Amino acid sequence: MNDFFVSAMLLGALSSGDGLPFWATSNRYGIVPDNGFALGVVEARRPFTAGDAGIGNGAAVALRNGFEWQGGVSLACALESRDGGVSAVPVIDELYGGIRWKALRLDAGMMHRTREFLGSDPALGSISSTEGHVIESNNARTMPGYRLVLEPWYVPYTRKHLSISGVWGDYLTTDSRYMQDALTHRLRAYLRYDIAAGFYVQAGLDHYTLWAGSNPNVGKMEVNLKNYFRIATGQSGTAEHSILDQQNKLGDHGGAEQIRIGWDGDGRSITFQYEKPYADKGSMKHYNIPDGIYSLNFSFADKDRWLSDIMLDFHYTKWQSGTIQKSDYDDQGNLLPPDQRPKGTVVGGDNYFNNREYMSGWTHYGRAICAPLFFTGMGPGDVISVRNNRHKAVHLGLSGKFFRTYPYRLMLTAGEYFGTYREPYLPPSSWTSGWKWWQKNTIDKGLFQFSAGLDGSVRIKAERLPGRLSAIYGIYADFGRLLEHNVAATAGISYSF
Repeated sequence: MNDFFVSAMLLGALSSGDGLPFWATSNRYGIVPDNGFALGVVEARRPFTAGDAGIGNGAAVALRNGFEWQGGVSLACALESRDGGVSAVPVIDELYGGIRWKALRLDAGMMHRTREFLGSDPALGSISSTEGHVIESNNARTMPGYRLVLEPWYVPYTRKHLSISGVWGDYLTTDSRYMQDALTHRLRAYLRYDIAAGFYVQAGLDHYTLWAGSNPNVGKMEVNLKNYFRIATGQSGTAEHSILDQQNKLGDHGGAEQIRIGWDGDGRSITFQYEKPYADKGSMKHYNIPDGIYSLNFSFADKDRWLSDIMLDFHYTKWQSGTIQKSDYDDQGNLLPPDQRPKGTVVGGDNYFNNREYMSGWTHYGRAICAPLFFTGMGPGDVISVRNNRHKAVHLGLSGKFFRTYPYRLMLTAGEYFGTYREPYLPPSSWTSGWKWWQKNTIDKGLFQFSAGLDGSVRIKAERLPGRLSAIYGIYADFGRLLEHNVAATAGISYSF
């Protein structure tokens, strides 16, 4: 059983611009504000014991009959510039508890999301731009709720070749949004087959639904078992729901399909992953290929190397099942009801992570819940939503230890960003052009952006102090046409025991 864990961190920032660069704020649990210059975090937790069921995050104490419980708390306070002054913004980052029995786990409260592709020091974060899950990175604030988890479990009579895992959860949004008090339903399911020693193939589905909530223009969706059953099973709305919910699925549905191939052996591992987002039937039927995030990871088991981990992500989300299908629209450009459209046609413009009724989209406290390269911004009606879901970008993440002692993480990301089909950054848009993804598209013009970040820590020897005392640092930069040119540095101190 692992010991109780307590840590504290103080961090300050100095920037050449009005805010902080991209990698200084992205995938940091949503607690580092864009215009902040100081942050303090205190946390306490105890992780699950390591066993056949895996390793959990939080506090755990072994109970009788194989049961364990966990819990944790993390409090943060940021100093940021507001209206020409300085304001202190306290945040409950995490507050949770849970219980585990064998491969089953039930967690309740506010918890960080699972991170994958960690480098030489997990405290520095993932070296992937998506953290392994394009639908739900740690880019936004946590939401209160519960999740029922099936940790990897081998199917009987498969000689430990076939395993399944998954998550079923429900959460409450707590920010100010277009559909106030909207709920989120989460479903993740994975099937893994271990072909030979160290070699495996995994397929998975990662799905989310925004539902319930109220808005004066849209009305109110009641929270009841009838509506919950319809959103959980992907059914359309009934007469009591809006026209859009009757024509489509009830609520705002989206997600991603994942294929992962990995090999682990001889002190190293190689992983290839393809995640394809979807937003409607067209993309679920794979009309949106080649869209997706293509990832390749190379990692050494020896984390004391100068270079122990390499991550390469390639993002391409420009196609979105195609451009406008004019046969599906009337002469005024309005979308025809499904029963009036010609059979066999496909409506393109999937518009990932956005919705016409849930206009705040897949965001929380102004940040994208999904991978941070899906930039947010102010949209129609002064509503913050995902303003960029069409982009092509390449990301390189490196990690290791300088002089085989001091851990670091280097993040380099370059891309061209187009906005959305209907609201491009640089008009005109290819939305009405009918182009094909395999053809050269000369209509769309994007904004180039390059972002870099270097994080690291240096342990400070303090013989009289138990635990670990470290100096932490960061150097970040943005160059391009989407974000302001900006260079920033952070410095701080962390202590854990």
